[in-house]
Amino acid sequence: MLEKQIERAGGDYAKAKGHLFLKFSSPGHAAVPDRLILAEIPEFLRPVIAQYVRFVEYKRTGCMATAPQKREHARLKALGFTVDVIDSVQGSKVMTDGMGS
Repeated sequence: MLEKQIERAGGDYAKAKGHLFLKFSSPGHAAVPDRLILAEIPEFLRPVIAQYVRFVEYKRTGCMATAPQKREHARLKALGFTVDVIDSVQGSKVMTDGMGS
């Protein structure tokens, strides 16, 4: 079976279970995985996960996320993930300092 067929079938299955099936791209980094599959985080784990996993949208100072970006952020937040929209170096540092140990 071809890789794209396996990926498509796996994605259809993940989506049918209510998971997000996202293409992962990391220019400048070779050999990264093809996809991210995100399942809903149980409520009791959300504070712990937020310490280690964040989705970050960087914007020009004073700018806001676009409507399509806000829609994607809402999908991620509904699953229990934290999404930060950051428009300054200081904001990025504050977010990063609050992560991990």
